[in-house]
Amino acid sequence: MRRGLTSLRPAAAAAALLSVPALLLASSPAHAAGYRYWSYWDGAAAGGWQYAQVGPSMARPADGSVQGFRFAVSADAAAQAAQPRTPADFTAVCATTPAAEGRKRIAVVVDFGVPADAPAGEAPPQDAPRTACAQVAPDASAAEALAAVAKPLRYDGSALLCAISGYPRQGCGEQIAQEPDPAAAPTGKPAAAEPEAGADGSGWTGPLAGGAVLAAVAGAAVWQSRRRSR
Repeated sequence: MRRGLTSLRPAAAAAALLSVPALLLASSPAHAAGYRYWSYWDGAAAGGWQYAQVGPSMARPADGSVQGFRFAVSADAAAQAAQPRTPADFTAVCATTPAAEGRKRIAVVVDFGVPADAPAGEAPPQDAPRTACAQVAPDASAAEALAAVAKPLRYDGSALLCAISGYPRQGCGEQIAQEPDPAAAPTGKPAAAEPEAGADGSGWTGPLAGGAVLAAVAGAAVWQSRRRSR
């Protein structure tokens, strides 16, 4: 009678299989990729920020809203992108700008980021975020509100916002390799990372090596089951 892998003792089978994820993770380098770009944010309740779901040229913010822009090297994802470093507070920004007939007021927050995120040879125009109250037409987009208070703007051929108030002078959403944070102490849990590039440039050395280990474990289990079935 032939027996499958379930014929192995539970403890031995668990130990063999648990070793595979560790080997898979250990085969990956500890670095990830981010982007140097201007992220776009909607003001949320209690002064918070919400990652915008559309670009500023498509958004039509309502009167009394807050629009934020942050320059940084970070992931292009809501949970990981760097937020503006000041609260989304319409009253604080537009308190001295009276309402006008046929116009809407949009509080604009522009955070130029930190020197560490600046392109080579450049520096943020100012340390603290800049705020301004844009008074624009009722159907104006967020991009038009931004242009009213923070010119010059620069866009690339695909309408990606590249620069606000002329910063940065060059570059647009380029991918940046991020080194591991030296302040982050090991926790005993392997960090997720990209696989190392193989000799053929396929980038799958880590997963292939892990697959070989898994195949070896499965083969050993089959061999053991056959010995016991004799």
